[in-house]
Amino acid sequence: MDTYATLADMVLEVTLIDVLPGREHEFVNAYEVARPVVAEAPGCRSIRLRRGVEAPTRFVLMTEWDSIEAHEHNFRRTDRLAQWRALIGGALAQPPMAEYFTDIH
Repeated sequence: MDTYATLADMVLEVTLIDVLPGREHEFVNAYEVARPVVAEAPGCRSIRLRRGVEAPTRFVLMTEWDSIEAHEHNFRRTDRLAQWRALIGGALAQPPMAEYFTDIH
């Protein structure tokens, strides 16, 4: 059980994002506007977006947080989440799928 993240561990949130075909450029532009909404949340250490090579409508968003609790309290339970969704939501093919990961010590 010691390899699983606790609320106090730094975590990497990996989010798979599928964008509607033909709206990839729109999504990237929206991400650039929306990025500070996440990046400036207390507890956010870094955020970066990667685009699929084989599937160019798939993106991977990797966000490092001080803890799961920091992500929950400083982003998900605030107006920041609604702002983020309003900015990027129009290009999404389906709701993103997110999961937390932690380093193996």
